[in-house]
Amino acid sequence: MTPPRPRHLYVHVPFCARRCSYCDFSIAVRRDVPVEEYTQALLAELDLRSPSSEGERGGLDTLYLGGGTPSRLGARGVAALVSAIDQRLGIATDAEVTIEANPDDVSVDAARAWRDAGVNRMSLGAQSFDSKALAWMHRTHSSEQIGAAVDAARAGGIDNLSLDLIFALPPALERDWHDDLRRTIALAPSHVSLYGLTIHERTPLARWRDRGETTEAPDETYAAEFLLAHEVLAGAGFEHYEVSSYARPGARSRHNAAYWSGASWAGIGPAAHEFDGARRRWNVGPYAQWVQLVTAGRDPKEGEEVLSPENREAERVYLGLRTSSGLAVSASEGSKAARWVEAGWASLERGVLRLTPEGWLRLDALAAALT
Repeated sequence: MTPPRPRHLYVHVPFCARRCSYCDFSIAVRRDVPVEEYTQALLAELDLRSPSSEGERGGLDTLYLGGGTPSRLGARGVAALVSAIDQRLGIATDAEVTIEANPDDVSVDAARAWRDAGVNRMSLGAQSFDSKALAWMHRTHSSEQIGAAVDAARAGGIDNLSLDLIFALPPALERDWHDDLRRTIALAPSHVSLYGLTIHERTPLARWRDRGETTEAPDETYAAEFLLAHEVLAGAGFEHYEVSSYARPGARSRHNAAYWSGASWAGIGPAAHEFDGARRRWNVGPYAQWVQLVTAGRDPKEGEEVLSPENREAERVYLGLRTSSGLAVSASEGSKAARWVEAGWASLERGVLRLTPEGWLRLDALAAALT
């Protein structure tokens, strides 16, 4: 029997105006975005992998356009892409449809076109309100454009807005993290995602580090800024429901929750990953290679991994501990975690282990200790 199709779809849109200093994602820097070529190649991959998928099994519960910078497709490009996916897979009437966007790409007309096509959630890559920090990150937008983008999105009919911020920047930048949090709250988003700066190899930031031109924030700064964010955002009414995620009541990310719950999800586009519950696969990363393969009718898969029972258990533990829903544990596991409760890293109630913010700072080590 053919298994039910995943009800969650991730689409990787690789285009960017420039590469951010910290970015190691699969991107394609283009001044002129080949919207038509990309869209046709994406639909070719859909047809290749799901040749009889049109309208099948009621459609998608969530669709996430990530990148890269999906907003670089423009008003008509995004609308055409979402419409084509709807025609082939069907998007449920109450689906969550998210687009990642840079502030400088958002206008009232673009937001209205996206909303008319079915987009009802926007993840805005703000990263910081500090002009010096934005320039250091190689961001293409100004601090003022963040608020303007929020206003434009709302005027265009997209009210469910998430802002992304990066914390633990190098001390030399002297970024005021508390001010970034204050200005974020002032824009009244429904969701906030926070990411600690990580230096990945083969990025501009790694080269700066290797030349001694920058240094990472110390662990103490990382911890202090993570905990300050929890204090400030929780105090403003946000639920800290996942290690990196805050939401107003009722505004949690349904798409990301599918990842954290272990649900199956599909992924298309260059470097896209997917998971069917037991097997993980991923596509080739370079845009030109991906286009060449799918237009030739060939599967763009680069690799796959079938999870062993041990892998699946480790993933269950890790995913459970990273959310506020917590992890159902056995009596022996609960005994092992007793000292975490004493240290203030976790709570244990009715067989469910939940990490505190202090525990989330130790997530990798605590998850490993249970497996």
